[in-house]
Amino acid sequence: MSPRAGGGEPGQNPAGWTALVFIGLGLSMIVMDVTIVNVSLPQIIEDLDISSIDSEWVQSMYSLVFAALLITFGRLGDKVGRRTVFVIGSVVFGVASAIATQVDTGAQLIAVRALQGVGGAMISPNSLSLLNSLYQGRRRNVAFAVYGAILAGMAGIGPLLGGYLTEYYSWRHSFGVNVPIAIVVIIGCLWFVPNTKDEHALGRDLWGMLLSAVGIGALVFGLIEGRTDGWWIAIRDVHLLGITFTEGGLSPVPIAFAVAVVTLVGLWFFEEGRRRRKAALLIDMTLFKIKSFGFGSLVALIVSLGEFGILFALPLFVQNALGYSPLSSGALTASVAAGALVAGATAAQLANRTSPRAVTRLGMALEVAGIVSLGLVVSAHVPRWHMVVCLVVYGVGIGLAQSQLVNIILGKVPVEESGQASGTEATARRIGTALGSAVVGTVLFVGLQSDTERKVGEVEGVTAEQATEIGKAVEDSDGVAISELARQPGGEAVAEASREAFAEALRRTAFVAGGLVAVGLATTAVLPSGRPEDTVRRSPSGPRRSPTRT
Repeated sequence: MSPRAGGGEPGQNPAGWTALVFIGLGLSMIVMDVTIVNVSLPQIIEDLDISSIDSEWVQSMYSLVFAALLITFGRLGDKVGRRTVFVIGSVVFGVASAIATQVDTGAQLIAVRALQGVGGAMISPNSLSLLNSLYQGRRRNVAFAVYGAILAGMAGIGPLLGGYLTEYYSWRHSFGVNVPIAIVVIIGCLWFVPNTKDEHALGRDLWGMLLSAVGIGALVFGLIEGRTDGWWIAIRDVHLLGITFTEGGLSPVPIAFAVAVVTLVGLWFFEEGRRRRKAALLIDMTLFKIKSFGFGSLVALIVSLGEFGILFALPLFVQNALGYSPLSSGALTASVAAGALVAGATAAQLANRTSPRAVTRLGMALEVAGIVSLGLVVSAHVPRWHMVVCLVVYGVGIGLAQSQLVNIILGKVPVEESGQASGTEATARRIGTALGSAVVGTVLFVGLQSDTERKVGEVEGVTAEQATEIGKAVEDSDGVAISELARQPGGEAVAEASREAFAEALRRTAFVAGGLVAVGLATTAVLPSGRPEDTVRRSPSGPRRSPTRT
């Protein structure tokens, strides 16, 4: 057998299910890596002796670079080959992960995380565009069902693997595990995955790429840093690009938002001008006239506001308030993966029998049910199995909704433009997730401080001033201070009050996250109800639907 390569028409190069395995494995690598690092971060801070600001950038730098380059690399895949960019991204991600195992300073790790963000941005949109170009009809429903299961499942498995590696080995293994996976992905893709691209590509839109990267990067920076730097007034000294923003003065966040507005509005007019001149485009704005793509991307952004926020808040609660180890915390969130696997086995059949929109709605409804029920059962002494049941329901919902919403969004997009469409869809999700994390994080930590202050103030012998100090300490440490309070003489009552306060804050956070997903569910009313089974291709007279099915 020889490696399969070649043209841009999926009907000429039908892919077998082996291709899906290696595309899915590459996607798994970048999804899992984020949650692995979340669990490993406390050990990284201790081992590299980095500041809290540097520890935030270990996570933020990856998200920032990743989001900024999604559209650029999605469109590049259309032009030079989707498998080509996917494989190069796997090489970059694998090399960056290998380097991460050898770093000695926080600055080095932050730089490596930026390089991982580049690799991830090459892999993510091209995984979607490969699925869209290689699978059609009912096989497309199966492919996107697998995609949804991977997205939800790896988000749940990541903390389990990260907890195991951190507890029994080292945080360096959390990065090193990516290296053999990347090697398998590279070899498998070169051998089994056909290379598709837009055979009519006109050239490169370098200014569009620059405007997109700067605008989206600035927007995501503002959303990520707002809570820690201050949304308008700087709440700490911030050193950025050689400029110092002094506490009490203007924060860099509104400046970032202003840059984002100017560049993204400029990008819209710039791309429209190039389209009228029939020049090469980074983003064909007429794609948004396709109802399933335009409204679907909006739904994806809205539902992402609350979809994964609870997976950020829950590990903090169970580890710092309930005393779970990193491994036990990971095992709990792996319940989401179990639910996603159930969804993966049923999503395609449900979509074939009903419609992708119906499955998307069912999934979002289950997500809301899972998140809200978690908020109802959580307490300072909640039994593990109560949370497991809620998380399994939540995982089933994510697996159903993620897969078929993507199916709807890309179903009517011309195959030749799959890369830019996938990058745009992924960017919408990323912006929604960043905004949702800002909202959910603010609700959690503001509530954690105020609830702790109130609860601790009710403990006999604790003054109002002490309660305020304890509330601030618990919030600043993400709840780590609770265990320290319990070890102090006579501190168990204060620690118990802090646990109850954390449970209240998490309950409120769950209700907010569930409400955001419910808004996303309501917006699905604008989605088309048909089945996106036919591949769409460009023709000399414009886009048309091809009757070819697999």
